[in-house]
Amino acid sequence: MVSSHWLLGAAFFANAAAAVAADPGPLRQEFFVRGGFNGWGTEHQLQYQGDGVYAAEVLIGPGNHGFKIGSRDWSQEWVLDSGKSVRVQPDQALRLETQAGPEDYLFVRSTATYRFTVDARNPAAPLLRVTRLAPLAAASNADPRAGRARVATLAWPTWDGKQEQARFSLVDPEAELRSYTHSTTLALRDPVPQHATYSERADRPYTRSGNLAFDALFALAGSEMAQDAVSAIRDGNYNGGAAIPCDCFETGEKWHYVWTRDLSYAADLGLALLDPARVRNSLDFKLAAYRQGVTKAPQVPGTKDGVQIVQDTGSGGSWPVSTDRVTWAFAAEEVLRTLPPAERAAFAARALRALANTIEIDRVAAFDPQDGLYTGEQSFLDWRDQSYASWIVDDLASMSSAKAVSTNATHYQALTLAAKLAREQGDTARAARYDAWAADLKQAINKKLWLPDAGMYSSLTAAHFDGAPLHKFDWLGQSLAIITGIADPGQARSILARYPHGPMGPPVIWPQQQGAPVYHNRAMWPFVTGYGLKAAALGGNASVADAAYDSLMRGAALNISNMENLEWLSGQPLLLDERHPELIGPVINSRRQLWSVGAYLGMVVENVFGVSARDEGIALRPFVTAKLRRETFGSTDQATLHNLRLRGQRIAVRLLLPAASQGNGYYRVAAILHNGAPAAATIPWSTLRDGDMIDVKLGALVEGDSAIRRVNADPYVESPAVFAPREPAIDALELGKDRRARLVIGSGGRSESSAGTVYNVYRDGKLVAAGLPAGAWTDRDAAPFACYAVEAQFSASGNRSHHSVPRCAAPADEIAVTDARVASNLTVTPAAGRFGAPRLADWGQPADRFEVSGLKVAEAGDYRIQVRYHNGANQINLGISNGVKWLALRDAQGRTVAEGVVQLPQAKFDRTGTPTVLSTPLAARLRPGAYSLRMSDFYNMSYLESNASFSGAGGTQGPWNRIDVYGVRMQRVN
Repeated sequence: MVSSHWLLGAAFFANAAAAVAADPGPLRQEFFVRGGFNGWGTEHQLQYQGDGVYAAEVLIGPGNHGFKIGSRDWSQEWVLDSGKSVRVQPDQALRLETQAGPEDYLFVRSTATYRFTVDARNPAAPLLRVTRLAPLAAASNADPRAGRARVATLAWPTWDGKQEQARFSLVDPEAELRSYTHSTTLALRDPVPQHATYSERADRPYTRSGNLAFDALFALAGSEMAQDAVSAIRDGNYNGGAAIPCDCFETGEKWHYVWTRDLSYAADLGLALLDPARVRNSLDFKLAAYRQGVTKAPQVPGTKDGVQIVQDTGSGGSWPVSTDRVTWAFAAEEVLRTLPPAERAAFAARALRALANTIEIDRVAAFDPQDGLYTGEQSFLDWRDQSYASWIVDDLASMSSAKAVSTNATHYQALTLAAKLAREQGDTARAARYDAWAADLKQAINKKLWLPDAGMYSSLTAAHFDGAPLHKFDWLGQSLAIITGIADPGQARSILARYPHGPMGPPVIWPQQQGAPVYHNRAMWPFVTGYGLKAAALGGNASVADAAYDSLMRGAALNISNMENLEWLSGQPLLLDERHPELIGPVINSRRQLWSVGAYLGMVVENVFGVSARDEGIALRPFVTAKLRRETFGSTDQATLHNLRLRGQRIAVRLLLPAASQGNGYYRVAAILHNGAPAAATIPWSTLRDGDMIDVKLGALVEGDSAIRRVNADPYVESPAVFAPREPAIDALELGKDRRARLVIGSGGRSESSAGTVYNVYRDGKLVAAGLPAGAWTDRDAAPFACYAVEAQFSASGNRSHHSVPRCAAPADEIAVTDARVASNLTVTPAAGRFGAPRLADWGQPADRFEVSGLKVAEAGDYRIQVRYHNGANQINLGISNGVKWLALRDAQGRTVAEGVVQLPQAKFDRTGTPTVLSTPLAARLRPGAYSLRMSDFYNMSYLESNASFSGAGGTQGPWNRIDVYGVRMQRVN
């Protein structure tokens, strides 16, 4: 950091502190400028300047940065328009609304200090002004390697025909443990120096490979792992923003908390092998029991205390909109393999208890017996606008009911680990139960989600009333299917050959989505690339492995850090698209991101040197490709991993390399020597001793199946070669007298004609017409109760859109809460203001009653019952207050004919109106007759003790599982 920045800031804040001491001003709590530039943290407090004015100065790098004015615990947040985002122009006085809403944006072309000023003389209507300050003196361009011996340079071509370089040098070439200086020509994402120094340490492994850059980058990852190892964590949404003691791994430079999926994938990729005790602590932090005073509803399975895995805050109010909390099992299995036996037993018992409760609850709340799959948002792709249809943000129940291959793979992992632990602990009945569920799930994934025409798994299905597996793909889901064994060897070969790779590496989703900025969309995430590498090694695909090696090393070397993500076609940490500032990204990008660090460490330890933990010992299966041998280890015949600590023993692993080859493929392991004696590919834990040397001799080159699909395009153009069409719409649907449906297919108001767009029609999730033009289409079959959806497809590339909002041919029956058949302990609140219809306001406390009687069914058939509601507990991307309720349908004799969980996720609202939405449906096969419906409590994440300090709804004020109920809807389907 340039020293003059610090001097200016020190003087500014010293004066501000004196002002606050003299007069706190009109605001009676601390406020902060919080945005993507500071990880939404509390580093930049608005300091009182006098006369009702507060200010903070923030050094901001290029980008289109989202931000808000917020309190430490987010109990107060101020935005410019609670209904939409506003792009701020410098030096304009803008009125703030003192309520929550979407973030506002500040476009920054080049790094500068910005002063955020809030005039709060009228606290009910504060004014915001953002001012760009005069540029400061540039940092010194002195070469940090001046006078150093042994300098190495790595160079890579850029997307636009130029070149970027990273250079490495040694502070002391003779030192046993080295200190490296590392510089780059790449313009870094954050306003930090273009060079850094980091060191090897006696308590971390290090490499000696004959390649200075390779050794340095491994030391960089080790250094960043140490930075992420903390004694306390914090998040503005918890504990009032104050520190929470925990010897844990935090998530990154801009993310100071522990999130279940981030931690679990990072641990699985590499951290559990290197620091199992800290990973175990972090995993313990992500377990929770029910809060004091919570009474478990009778439909909720599991133990009385309910100890289970925590689903973090997120889409629609968290679980079970998202159900990938079971990623915890990936990390737990690795920790159980690497903990010393004396510590393993206690954690194994706790892990089984938590896994069993989680599995049993998810089986009730998120499992669809009709197709054998679990519902829930795609794992890690938790920004709806980035990888789902654009209409999904207005109907999160439709996201809740969709199924994703990545999330189902995590459920498969949880089931297999729980079965193994149950067997270990003598619970054979539970082991058999979970083994059977896992086998059935694997079969269902392959039946429902494998797309033979694509040779890959569908990333996700369409929602209820459609359910088709979409021609959408993600690299994490494909990789997890290979790694867990869901994919057979033939499927694995097909996936590895057919998933697209750009010039800098694989994108996390395919194809890309138009109109969305870079984050999950149009991005590479190193941890996902790390999983792709694991899958490639398992499948023996050297080309895909080489793409991963190149991508991971290039990203770390040019950014002097293991970044959160990168734009996929250019490899840039920020693609500054000034013509389309709303598309600039990655929207946020943290240095030393934990799972990126885990991916790099795992790449070296597990993939290059071949070391992985197994229950019985350490396995040695290096995947050294011909290209890696030739280009990275070309000047040596051996490479050594030193000081690897496993169960308290320090070992070294040495690769004995064959002569370099100009061919393609990977080298087979010819022999393994343990302290000079021949050994098997897995060395038992009991035979490891401190100071052991394990030699792995590589032999013949195996060509293998190394097919790879390469794609490319201009990163600034939404090319049909790499993008999908926007989803179309069904503009009209009517049923003729012949009981055949007539659809009018529309483009959704967008022109795609230049790309040669055609349309495909799905009926009840099955393709019934393909390659149609926009306009009218009539079903050739009579299907009076069918539901239809339409998909757009680019003729040239074959890339397909998400499906349209589904529409059903039969009319639905709506029953409002004002209907005489509705009974509740709450009084109906009349329509008023932004609430356009009568409702049962804040219905849903455990003792609340909601019943509908006299539901008449004239014809036998399949029906779907939904609750019409609104949930305004939080914004749609935050919170823990998804409405999760139990719906039961009984016949005239009082027999239950259908029951299950329905979800009522948080929904959008604005100042002018509160649109009602529909819950996930309860499926029922009904005969003619009269029925009654009853809704009662289930539970959500706010019922867990871990959320007692959460600042929003469901936190410090107690559990919150309430919604506004407007009525019910019954839809006849085929």
